[in-house]
Amino acid sequence: MSGTPPAKPAEKSTEPWRQRLIRSLLYGRNVDRAAKARARVGLAMLAFALIYTLIGSRLVMFAIGADAHSARRAASQEVVATARPDIVDRNGAILATDVKAASMFGEPRRIIDKDEAIELLTATVPDLDEAEVRERLSSRKGFVWLKREITAKQQLDIHKLGIPGIGFLRENKRVYPTGNEVAHLIGLVNIDNQGIAGMEKWLDNQGLADLHRAGFATDRLQKPIELSVDLRVEHALRDELSKAKEKFHAKAASGIISNVKTGEIVAMVSLPDFDPNNPKEAHDPDRINRLTTGVYEMGSTFKAFTLAMALDSGKINLNSSWDARGNLHYGKFTIHDSHNLGRFINTKEVFTYSSNIGAARIALNQGVEAHKAFLAKMGQLTRLRTELPESAAPLVPRRWGELNTVTIAFGQGLSVAPLQAVMGINALMNGGYLIPPTFMKRSEEEARAMAKRVIKQETSDKMRYLMRLNAEIGTARSADVKGYYVGGKTGTSEKVINGRYAKKRVLNSFTAIMPSDDPKYQILVMLDEPQALPETHGFITSGFNAVPTGGKVIERIAPLLGVEPRFDLPPADRLILAASRTTQ
Repeated sequence: MSGTPPAKPAEKSTEPWRQRLIRSLLYGRNVDRAAKARARVGLAMLAFALIYTLIGSRLVMFAIGADAHSARRAASQEVVATARPDIVDRNGAILATDVKAASMFGEPRRIIDKDEAIELLTATVPDLDEAEVRERLSSRKGFVWLKREITAKQQLDIHKLGIPGIGFLRENKRVYPTGNEVAHLIGLVNIDNQGIAGMEKWLDNQGLADLHRAGFATDRLQKPIELSVDLRVEHALRDELSKAKEKFHAKAASGIISNVKTGEIVAMVSLPDFDPNNPKEAHDPDRINRLTTGVYEMGSTFKAFTLAMALDSGKINLNSSWDARGNLHYGKFTIHDSHNLGRFINTKEVFTYSSNIGAARIALNQGVEAHKAFLAKMGQLTRLRTELPESAAPLVPRRWGELNTVTIAFGQGLSVAPLQAVMGINALMNGGYLIPPTFMKRSEEEARAMAKRVIKQETSDKMRYLMRLNAEIGTARSADVKGYYVGGKTGTSEKVINGRYAKKRVLNSFTAIMPSDDPKYQILVMLDEPQALPETHGFITSGFNAVPTGGKVIERIAPLLGVEPRFDLPPADRLILAASRTTQ
């Protein structure tokens, strides 16, 4: 027998077969595990080195181009954020809307030959300022605007040049399809599509600007803003005012059409106006909105307030008598009438003959404090606030004495915005309710909820009677358009030039209502410094220019407003006063 001991059987491995399989796949068979570990560590180090090299290179790239990319991204976000809702008239006609327009920008760090780029760009877009473009492209900024709102052809031509570092962004551009038609009402925006005047500015003040800053007002699905204005009526009013301004060689012309029962402004025109698509025109100081930012002595239209005050007090009636036999002397001042009747006149004649003497005596009969309190109640002594940001405070005497009451009684010595005078006259006509004017759509129910009674219904009836009587036999006869039962009051106010009233430079006004038995609309027409014509026989007073202009406006707008003509109606004393007595 051999001395070699028998071989022992190999120990059976207790390692599960799954682990053996994984170990074999990872390490193989008969491999030095220490060498393999060193290789794995080296591989891991190489992988980390590659990763950090990549991260470092990307950081360098971001450091070089961060300004341009972030600026472009910020500009792009701002462009989207300046989307604005459409503004439409009461019938849905678009007055202001957004369209997309391309704007050209530059990335100075990417432009290889700046001189060549400047030469090509200024040749393609002639209105580019070469010095300004050179200054911007020579900066160290990553992003600069070169031209906002370029045309599609200009964009195509520039694109064909293939200049590195010149690009385009799509912006929202505000456009006004109606041009000048509603300029003073709509207002306008700046180059960044932010409202700077009119209803556009009001819209931003209502929270749109905050939404833009928060990045929420970014879509074109915003609900349209519905105004009270009727574009058809606006066009008719503007057309007639333009014709009158040209015919009478007036310095300016303006007008308002207001819903007596709701306070809605259906039309508002102030000439000369501007095209909001051409913002430079808006800076002309002669193109202000004279109806809200201007304050004027309204002349004899203010006699309506004087008579309403006295009638509402119950101290006088329509037949009360007033001494108009001669001029009224008050201190060193003399009050006279343009048509001196030389006799006692009643309250109705004070209105229809537009007697300054009669109005002054009526106001003195009421007293200074009562007069002042009544005008304050009618909203004539404080600034009128509406949706329009542009407004002016009235010019009220610092010390209000008897002489002030005498002159203010016939419309001198107190200057108000024409729109607030319209508000007060509305209250005299609608049954006695003072309703704040608005440029937004408003129902009669909504108006009644905010209305404030300022005179009695009976007083309102008498004032409507006087307005109609003035169109039948008084100074408003040339505006009595048949079928519409028009009422009205004229006003001729001498302008103050160098501290003195100038007799040949006047501001004429005419306020009308239709129909007088149940007023729905008030129309105000104003002509600034109209000139005499042969057909006016040398006269420049309201009855020869503002009144016939008002008649032409009424003739055109009444059908548009749905006021149906009625013929063969009885005179005012039978239709208005008689109906008033039967309802009391």
